[in-house]
Amino acid sequence: MSYYRADKSILLGRLKDEPRRFIQVLYGPRQIGKTTLVRQVMAGLDYPSQLVAADAVPAGDQAWIAQQWDVARIRQSQDSDKPYLLVIDEVQKIDNWSEQVKAQWDKDTADGRDIRLVLLGSSRLMLQQGLTESLAGRFEATYLGHWSLREMREAFGLSPEEFVWFGGYPGAITLKSDEERWKSYIRDSLLETSISKDILMLTRVDKPALMKRLFELGASYSGQILSFTKIMGQLSDAGNTTTLANYLNLLNDAGLLGGLEKYSPNMVRKRSSSPKFQVHNTAIMSGVSGESLETLSQQPSVWGRWVESAVGAHLLNQTFRDKRLSLSYWKEVNDEVDFVLEYKGKAIGIEVKSGHGGNTSGLSVFKEKFQPHKVLLVGANGIPWQEFLEIDAIDLF
Repeated sequence: MSYYRADKSILLGRLKDEPRRFIQVLYGPRQIGKTTLVRQVMAGLDYPSQLVAADAVPAGDQAWIAQQWDVARIRQSQDSDKPYLLVIDEVQKIDNWSEQVKAQWDKDTADGRDIRLVLLGSSRLMLQQGLTESLAGRFEATYLGHWSLREMREAFGLSPEEFVWFGGYPGAITLKSDEERWKSYIRDSLLETSISKDILMLTRVDKPALMKRLFELGASYSGQILSFTKIMGQLSDAGNTTTLANYLNLLNDAGLLGGLEKYSPNMVRKRSSSPKFQVHNTAIMSGVSGESLETLSQQPSVWGRWVESAVGAHLLNQTFRDKRLSLSYWKEVNDEVDFVLEYKGKAIGIEVKSGHGGNTSGLSVFKEKFQPHKVLLVGANGIPWQEFLEIDAIDLF
């Protein structure tokens, strides 16, 4: 049985029902089904298409993109009444790719040739390096994020508790009956590949070992606030706080690990705050931990941190999809609010309590100090966390 994510019908509609207008860019973390989704779209078209991957192409091959386009032009000319779709996967691997794509796209536009284009890429770095400069005004970007609880439940029958542990990687979930094998796959085939191919190949990183150590540390401490000074104390060859902050931004752009800033109406104070580590997918946390789902369920306090991280990942992924949303945390002395979600000038304070009891005074102090749009308790005595993980963040406002 094939599962269709909501983005499939959006992309299919743009390619099937609209005239050739924009390059369609589909980007997001590794192993979340971008290629599968675009193949589903291709199967739904009433005109021919072709998918090529730049994975094994030497980065310096300046002729490869033009060669793929020439093949597409030949095939389209055989039935010139119909459009033709060219899909290029991992296009960011080619040096100067955006200039080459621009030249070919503009040539087809000038010639009145109906060749449509979808570009697939594994990280937001792709957008920053090329699209916004060379292809400005020529593309529409769709962020395809980590799978939500609803998607993993509908496609694979995952329970909310299983989702908190196994997260939202559809390709890995077939291994869930063997947790050690699943963990090895997450670490070696997914996390290691994401860092080496989506960050180190696209950006200059002077201390790759330091960035990997920061990633492991941050994933282990997901849901916790640590100053960069404290982090440096746990890392050998730690460089400086600016280096660490830059590496954390790269990990965030790759859809792996974010550092939430402290909520403050004053932007300067927000920027200078200690980060609260937040994984984009709780599978990342589980993959680098020594726990198992069974041992975790027997430790309420540790389980609570996984649940909080699942809520944070759910919200963080939605801020990547919708740029009008932003996510932070708030803490002053002993008062803390786990998450602050902002949308169109309104703020919502969110506290997560997976067990019974626990201190929620931070919400009261936050409410009194900032008069937010609302405050929410997720878990016992509030919205059940299982239900919250299926809520669209925009609907909270």
